[in-house]
Amino acid sequence: MQPLRAFMFAVVAASVMTSGCATVARIENVSDDTCRDALASGVSTILAQQGETADVASRLAESAAANVASADFGPRPFLVSSPSGTDYAFFVQYKRETCLLRLYGRQKGFRSYVNDMTYIATEPLSGCVCRDE
Repeated sequence: MQPLRAFMFAVVAASVMTSGCATVARIENVSDDTCRDALASGVSTILAQQGETADVASRLAESAAANVASADFGPRPFLVSSPSGTDYAFFVQYKRETCLLRLYGRQKGFRSYVNDMTYIATEPLSGCVCRDE
């Protein structure tokens, strides 16, 4: 089921990037501790808001921040998969001189919810430097 899940989120990610609603930004300094901590904190906060336990949210957020920092995968959405069975789709947007972490999709089993207009949740990434590509 993992390849199908990845494919489904890739389709959703492509629709976000081509819909004209938002541009996906690259975090330029994610290897800096301040930015990486802000990214982990933002992911953790959003996951907790979505009902994940504090422990799971923190663990997933640290892993996501490390993955984003270790790979130069360019400006594209990224997926966080929880042991609860829910997958969360995030991207970073550069808006008004601020990097914003956006949760725009979540899926659990065959139920999915995407909001690429007002987004499901947003957290600012203080200490991060972003640019549109």
